[in-house]
Amino acid sequence: MKSFAMRVQNVAPYLFAGIEKRVADAKAAGADIISLGIGDPDLPTPQLIIDELCAQAKVTANHQYPSSLGMHCFRQAVADYYARRFGVTELDASTEVCALIGSKEGIANMNYCWVDAGDINLIPDPGYPVYAGGTEMAGGSCYRMPLLAENGFLPDLDAIPPEVAARAKLLWLNYPNNPTGAVCDLDFLERAVAFARRNDILLCHDSAYAEITYDGYVAPSILQIPGAKEIAVEFGSCSKPFNMTGWRIGYAVGNAVAIQALARLKSNLDSGVFQAVQYAAIKGLQQPERIIADNCARYAARRNILVDGLRRMGWRLEYPKATFYVWAPVPKGFNSASFAEFLFDRTQVVITPGNGYGRYGEGYFRAALTTEESRLAEAVARMEQALGQVEF
Repeated sequence: MKSFAMRVQNVAPYLFAGIEKRVADAKAAGADIISLGIGDPDLPTPQLIIDELCAQAKVTANHQYPSSLGMHCFRQAVADYYARRFGVTELDASTEVCALIGSKEGIANMNYCWVDAGDINLIPDPGYPVYAGGTEMAGGSCYRMPLLAENGFLPDLDAIPPEVAARAKLLWLNYPNNPTGAVCDLDFLERAVAFARRNDILLCHDSAYAEITYDGYVAPSILQIPGAKEIAVEFGSCSKPFNMTGWRIGYAVGNAVAIQALARLKSNLDSGVFQAVQYAAIKGLQQPERIIADNCARYAARRNILVDGLRRMGWRLEYPKATFYVWAPVPKGFNSASFAEFLFDRTQVVITPGNGYGRYGEGYFRAALTTEESRLAEAVARMEQALGQVEF
C-alpha cells in the first residue's frame, strides 16, 4: 500500500488525542484520574434544548438531508442573537450566516477556501491548534504572532514585517482567548480591522468563548466595528454557552463572499447539521441569558477554587475574566511537558502543557474548569501535597 498524503504526514497529531489516550489507559488500570485537560463542559445541556431535540427528532421532514448552509430559521436565529447581544443589526441571514458542524469544522475549512500552496496565514502563538493545522493541511505556512504576558497576550500587529503582511491571506484572532484566558476590548479589534483592511487580509475571529465571562466583563464582537463585514468573519459555537459540545453545531457570520465560499466548499464535503439539532440550538439562541448566567456562576466558583489554591502554593496569578481556563507558568526546574508529566505521575491530575499550543506556550500550562467543584478541590489538595511551596 502506498503512503498516505503528505498533508497528513506533515501535520502533528492533534494535541488532545494523545492526552485522551493516556487518560483512558490510566483509568483502565484503575487510577483515580482528575482531568483538567480538555475544555469539554461537564454541565448538562439545558432541558429546553433537549426537549426540542426530542420533539423535532420525531418530525419526518427532519430525517432527510439538511442543507450544508443550514436552515434559514437557524441562520435567522443567529442573526437575531447578534442583534440583541452585540447590536449588530445588519446581518443578512441568507448570505452572511452559515451553519457549521461545530466551529472547529468551519475554522479548518476556511483555510481550504482561502489558502493556496505557499500562502501565509497569521497565527496566534500560543493558540488553538486548528488555526495552524488547518493552514498547513491547506498547503499554507504559518507566521506565528507571539502572545506575550507583557502585552496582555494580545499580538503586536505592528511588529509583523510588511513583506509578511503583504503576502498574508488570513489573520486568525481568538478573544476571549484559548488557552490564555486573555480578553480584548473594542479598541484592539478596531486596530485589527484597520490592519486587515490595509493589507487586504481576511480577518477570522474565533469567538467561541464570548459568553463565558466574569466580573462584569462583556466580550465584544468583531462585527461591532464599523466596516468589519468588508474584511472579517466571526466563528461562534453553541458548545460552550449551551454545553452542547457533543451536538456539533456552530456558525460563521460576516463577509458574504467568505461565507458563500465556505458554503460552497461544505456543499462538496458534508451534508450539514441534523435539522433537529438546529431546531434545538435555536432554543438556546433565543433565550440564552439564564443558561449563560448559571454556567458562568459555576465556572467562576471553580475558577476561584483553582486560582486560590495555586496562589497558596506560590503562583502569582490574576483571576481570568473569561473562558473556563487558567493559564499559568510552570514552577522553577520544569518545562511545560515535564511539569505535566510530574503532576500526572505524582497526583493523577491531568493538565495540558503549554507548548502544545505553540512555541510561545512553552513555560506555561493550561487547566480547564470543566470538573465539578469537589473534584477540583481534590485536585488542588493533591497538587499542594505533591508540590508544597513552588518557586518561579
